[in-house]
Amino acid sequence: MTYCVGMRLDAGLVFLSDSRTNAGVDQVGTFRKMSVFELPGDRMMVMMTAGNLSISQSIRQLVTELQSEEGHSIWNAPTMYEAARILGQAVRQVHDRDAKALSEFGIEFNVNIIFGGQIKGERCRLFQIYSAGNFIESHDENTYFQIGEAKYGKPIIDRVVTPSTTLDDAAKCALISMDSTLRSNVSVGLPLDLLVYEAGKLAVTRFVTIDERNQYFQMIRSTWGQQLKRVFEDLDAPAWNAGPGAGANVLHSANANSKPVRVAPPAGVTAPAAVSPALQTLVQQFHDGQQ
Repeated sequence: MTYCVGMRLDAGLVFLSDSRTNAGVDQVGTFRKMSVFELPGDRMMVMMTAGNLSISQSIRQLVTELQSEEGHSIWNAPTMYEAARILGQAVRQVHDRDAKALSEFGIEFNVNIIFGGQIKGERCRLFQIYSAGNFIESHDENTYFQIGEAKYGKPIIDRVVTPSTTLDDAAKCALISMDSTLRSNVSVGLPLDLLVYEAGKLAVTRFVTIDERNQYFQMIRSTWGQQLKRVFEDLDAPAWNAGPGAGANVLHSANANSKPVRVAPPAGVTAPAAVSPALQTLVQQFHDGQQ
């Protein structure tokens, strides 16, 4: 499995991917999921993939050569939308070629792609492309896409990232999101590829491969956990059966009529008789003497 996240911001784009590929408990490998298509001064595009690795690699190879009916390729498409359409066409061609043969071996045609960048003359754009070759585009209401093991790293992005977020803050948020995923899912692993693109540059502006020795990522991993624990400990404990004027941390008030849904026991089932404290003491003394 994998985890990739792409963010579209007013200031540019942020892409982050892991490199773990897991085909079984004893077949864990490292394969980079991020590919860059770049003609400096004209276009800079990034593709990140999740799903079946052989399908992803086939799509990456095919899209570098594929031309649309209009004669457009990913290298000369006039817009990012057209480039995304060509990438979707590559997905469909690989499906037509391989899906039936894969299904005969019980393998699902499974691929998800984040594709984004900028072509000269238009703004930065970001797309998510599905196994059927169809795609959606990011807008201000949804400034990011995730693929792979997305659930662990989603909450921090939802709380922090907006279109006006700076590139450095977005990169920091993406790394925290990745750290949350690494801690909760062993199918995601180092090293990571982080690409930060500044709008209008039409070339890769900042890129780093992050392994376990990276100083900044190690700081994120330790500091974020410590800060979370500190915030958790600073939160008040809930107040139960609280009366008037109990404060803002009331979970249950004294006059609340909250009751669980209780399942009636079958006929003839009764609670065991209560054991007297004196008998409990004797039993405990007996067990202590046996040790």
